[in-house]
Amino acid sequence: MAQSSLIHKERVVSEWVDYNGHMNDAAYAKVFSQAADSFIDSLGLDETARSRCNYTIFTLETHLCYLKEVHEHEKLSIEFKLLDSDAKRLHTFLSMTNSAEELVATSEQMWMGMDTAKGKPAPFPQAVGETIEALSVLHKELPMPKQAGRRIGF
Repeated sequence: MAQSSLIHKERVVSEWVDYNGHMNDAAYAKVFSQAADSFIDSLGLDETARSRCNYTIFTLETHLCYLKEVHEHEKLSIEFKLLDSDAKRLHTFLSMTNSAEELVATSEQMWMGMDTAKGKPAPFPQAVGETIEALSVLHKELPMPKQAGRRIGF
């Protein structure tokens, strides 16, 4: 069976700990953002390629679920799952686990490929699109994460 992709590792620094003694909600978003950047680089859209192709990826929407407190110095790992894609969009799911491999947070995101010269959405460059397609085939075998597709409400 295919597995989600480990894309980022981090350790909780003291600046991220709030008055409740655990990682602040904004820090979770920061770690997920850094993990997203690592993944985008791995698609072939690192800083050099973004400049050369006049192409980047924007985040359109994010839904964070905080599942367990994270404390200073804890080691975190972020895994990525591609839920869906088309020619210029990615529906992604990132899972954050601690060193005990407990799920502590998730981030479901919608990303859009952008032509930076035109300032408009555009299809992924060919090589990036091929990488996404190959990943899509692998990740379709994975189960849908429990937190995916949730809405906010009681």
